Amino acid sequence: MIERKMTDILSKLLMHFVLLLFAVLCLVPMILTISISLSDEQDLVLNGYSLIPRIFSGSAYQFLFKNPAALITSYWVTIRTTFLGTLLGVLFMSMAAFSLSRKDFAWRKPIVFYIFFTMLFSGGLVPMYMVVTRTLHMQDTLLVLFMPIMINAWNTFLLVTYLRSISFEMIESAKLDGANEFTIYLRIIMPMAKPALAAISLLLSLRLWNEWYSALLYIRDPKLIPLQYWMQRVMNNMQFLLMNQDMMGGGASSISMADLPTQSVRMAMAVLAAGPMMFVFPFFQKYFAKGLLVGSIKG
Repeated sequence: MIERKMTDILSKLLMHFVLLLFAVLCLVPMILTISISLSDEQDLVLNGYSLIPRIFSGSAYQFLFKNPAALITSYWVTIRTTFLGTLLGVLFMSMAAFSLSRKDFAWRKPIVFYIFFTMLFSGGLVPMYMVVTRTLHMQDTLLVLFMPIMINAWNTFLLVTYLRSISFEMIESAKLDGANEFTIYLRIIMPMAKPALAAISLLLSLRLWNEWYSALLYIRDPKLIPLQYWMQRVMNNMQFLLMNQDMMGGGASSISMADLPTQSVRMAMAVLAAGPMMFVFPFFQKYFAKGLLVGSIKG
């Protein structure tokens, strides 16, 4: 009996050690990114990376904040598109999932097939570009940054699967009590679907926060450039300067590596881009795993 207890204790200690080691390994890239962003560029070129900066330097952040108005504007555009896209996307996908999860909806199977078909085949870039620019006339607007991507078939089916695990008798009971469809959806289904809603909200917000391709295609107004696209343009400009330096043979008139902190700027941009979402994730964490797994288990 004692030997069995000792075996259980040792196995638990081993499991906790492995999980702790895995957690530390997950933190190492984050710590390394922050460390490189605060390191001196010349020291990085000569000595490589380290978990603790050998020479502290804020040159990367100074370089990015040389034009604070552009950075703040891009942040504000990204925050608005992420918030509006997540809110509207979750609203529309949850309403669609509520209908498609109902056994008494006659057109359920054809619509499910129609949505599933979009996961297999895409209309292509050119037709989408023509629809967005010539039919909808959304170029150079805030809507184009989130409307084409805010509804996702996979997220919709995730919600459908989760809502099917909710007893249909509960909906029938609410109808007998005089509740209409909107009341059932808003006051009964949505509170019970919080884990699934949190899961797709996080997935959608991450996609919208990191979106830059829509801006590349449709945005020409500098006041509507999102954060990720602004950072990409900064990196492209830095690459252009470095290419000119190589072509000029590294002469006295060229830009030195120390004056252009390429490595530390890359990591500083990663910190600035990932920082806000790292603070958002803990609020969704307790619902995320449950929202992804419970519906599929009960489905």
